[in-house]
Amino acid sequence: MRSQMPILLKDGYKVGHRPQYPSDTLLVYSNMTPRKSRIDGVGGVVTFGMQYFIQEYLLDQFAEGFFNKPKDDIMRAYKRRINAYLGPDAITFDHIADLHDLGYLPLQIKSVPEGTIVPFRVPQFTIRNTRDEFFWLTNMLETLLSNVLWLPSTSATTAFRYRQVFDRYARATGADLAFVPWQGHDFSMRGMAGIEAAAMSGAAHLLSFTGTDTVPAIEFLERYYGADCERELVGGSVPATEHSVMSMGMKDNELETFRRLIVEVCPKGVLSVVSDTWDFWKVLLEYLPALKSTILARDGKLVIRPDSGDPVKIICGDPDANTKWEYKGAVRVLWELFGGTLTSNGYKVLDSHIGLIYGDSITPERQVEILSRLEADGFASSNVVLGLGSYTYQYVTRDTYGFAMKATYGETESRGGQAIYKDPKSDDGTKKSASGLLCVTDDLEMGIHLEENCTWETEKTGLLQTVFLDGVPSNIQTLAQIRALLESQR
Repeated sequence: MRSQMPILLKDGYKVGHRPQYPSDTLLVYSNMTPRKSRIDGVGGVVTFGMQYFIQEYLLDQFAEGFFNKPKDDIMRAYKRRINAYLGPDAITFDHIADLHDLGYLPLQIKSVPEGTIVPFRVPQFTIRNTRDEFFWLTNMLETLLSNVLWLPSTSATTAFRYRQVFDRYARATGADLAFVPWQGHDFSMRGMAGIEAAAMSGAAHLLSFTGTDTVPAIEFLERYYGADCERELVGGSVPATEHSVMSMGMKDNELETFRRLIVEVCPKGVLSVVSDTWDFWKVLLEYLPALKSTILARDGKLVIRPDSGDPVKIICGDPDANTKWEYKGAVRVLWELFGGTLTSNGYKVLDSHIGLIYGDSITPERQVEILSRLEADGFASSNVVLGLGSYTYQYVTRDTYGFAMKATYGETESRGGQAIYKDPKSDDGTKKSASGLLCVTDDLEMGIHLEENCTWETEKTGLLQTVFLDGVPSNIQTLAQIRALLESQR
């Protein structure tokens, strides 16, 4: 929302905090940490999004919507908003004018490299003011930091989980590991909470996969993460139909629609055709046999896409079904029609001219059930591509991994440096914060872990690297670097 002044992108209670701190406050030092998982089996969170946040908000939006505008205009607009919100003269505004005069954000942000999987209760980044008079700025940005950054990290973690499962079953069944990055395909854009959420989440998906229908995610990675779609595979897809295409061909003419698509419209290459507009099993049992010779002679793969029903039963079969084809499931029906090859350890792989993708209501639990049932039936995991939609990427919140930003250290003129923390007696321990200056280290014995109450000398070491200092970004990472780091942790 670039029409908003970035200085107003905060919770309302933040606007009055400056005078609430001790009057001689000099420094506020805070961090953001994923505190706990609400999903079983997740041991850490993928760090992603800070480089975008810095460029888009701290640099571009603060320049365009604050520092580069006349101070009188900024102050007039800011006072108008806050006086109407809190009442006239409820707070003072000199600190906002002083920041505008300074011309940059006097902050230091230190982050673990993006792509790092941090265990729970280990900070992803720290932030502090670099000029005494702007101590209030550190936690004023809490709302914006939290609002923007929990989603890309959460989606990156979700995608990583899916990728690990695909990898595991590919190895178990001897499937082509080079195909795995295409097995999770991002179908989420239409169900996400706006374009920014779709682009951030879609970019996070592409840390672990290459298949996507979220085109803005590719632009996002080129603009903020040094990607180049002409020099590397950022994200890709294949020509595909939708229900309106099939419907316009008319129900009684669906066989001819299939024929026209694979012979005239897309005579070669991969083509995905949605196949349940009317009767999915009729497509498999009547249309595909009628087109078998054409499909096998075609230079490419026809991918059949069911889009309704229970994905596990549609793909793998329904033991309670009334028909033998529903009992067998789509993969087995396609195998009996087209045949295929065997992997090195004896699992069936469909003929290269035919494939299957399912993109409706896929969950991690259904992914495991589908791949495990295929394995049990003697089929390689590569016989299916799963579309990961907003059911996967939107059914999460900031609390899924308990993201929270808390201050752990401060300095005042009268008391000097002091460790600070919160530890609510009525809480179960989740909300207990770290304390003091922080250092995130990695060693063979303990792995990535947090050291609390450090000296400034120790705080300068470890995995937390300066990524923003007084208006200047540093330690810039590329998509390729982040992918490589994440892959090293699989």
